[in-house]
Amino acid sequence: MAQFTVTELTELAERVLRRAGASDAAAGTTARALVYAELCGLPSHGMARLPMYLEHARHQRVDLKAEPRLAAGRDAALLVDAADGLAYPACRLAIDTAIERARRHGTAVAGITRSHHFGMAAYHLEAVAEAGMVGLAFSNSPAAIPAWQGRRALFGTNPIGAVFPRASGRPLLIDMSLSEVARGKIMIAAKEGKPIPPNWALDVDGQPTTDAKAALAGMMLPFGGVKGAMLALMVELLCVALTGSQFGFEADSFFEGAGNRPCLGQLFWLVDPGALAGNAAYAQRVEDLIAAMQLDDAVRLPGARRDKLRADAQQQGITLPEGLAGQLRDLAGESAA
Repeated sequence: MAQFTVTELTELAERVLRRAGASDAAAGTTARALVYAELCGLPSHGMARLPMYLEHARHQRVDLKAEPRLAAGRDAALLVDAADGLAYPACRLAIDTAIERARRHGTAVAGITRSHHFGMAAYHLEAVAEAGMVGLAFSNSPAAIPAWQGRRALFGTNPIGAVFPRASGRPLLIDMSLSEVARGKIMIAAKEGKPIPPNWALDVDGQPTTDAKAALAGMMLPFGGVKGAMLALMVELLCVALTGSQFGFEADSFFEGAGNRPCLGQLFWLVDPGALAGNAAYAQRVEDLIAAMQLDDAVRLPGARRDKLRADAQQQGITLPEGLAGQLRDLAGESAA
């Protein structure tokens, strides 16, 4: 394993992106988001994504030089055009603008169109919490989940995030996707030749399967059955119908280098607690609920594990597989020495 400090890994990711043609702004926002995922113990959304992004750029699925812009809006609503570029600069513009408008209007909704993979929802919501606001985040993604009782992938795994700031202590930060299990677990089972539970996935014919390889060729199942499928439908409509983006079934897989420009949509909704019951009432009610939850010793607050992993990694550094570390150095035009 290769060891990096947070600064070292962030700078390496920035060099990789700049060498591939990304602007300083795009390289910086993307590198910080990927390092955040590593810090939170989610390497599937971390440095392993960089070679994928560059392969997409090589096949013109994403424009590393694109600059996001405000494309439309009225008062507390705005639309950002990611211009077929990386999602992170567009999300930064959307969040910063939404915070300013929510301060003025009490709430703001920011949509993003012509976007790409947006990583961890939690990363984008950190700035919302720092501004003292409640925030929701949604993104659609390439098709992986069928409509309820359907036999073909139609919706993405469509991540959902939420943040609730606290007067003291870390905010409550929720981040989840809508599949029963992460695709990475199925990939591991396939590699090891192990079966999977029958509620994880369907094969290409839309039948439940315990064969991991058949699952990878088929589709994921939503968590919670019909309820998860309905949530996936809601996210598709929020992120696509409101922003003019592409549905999950219209976007080619992220796991392939070649394909179309995904043109995905994202949506952020921010609320200033001071505009409703007031900051003091909001803060007290949040703490009252947390106190009630913690009467049970086994209850862990959302984001607590992620916060501990981040604190540990800040102190101890981040480890990457040697193969990935070497690949990143090569992409940055550097030797392992």
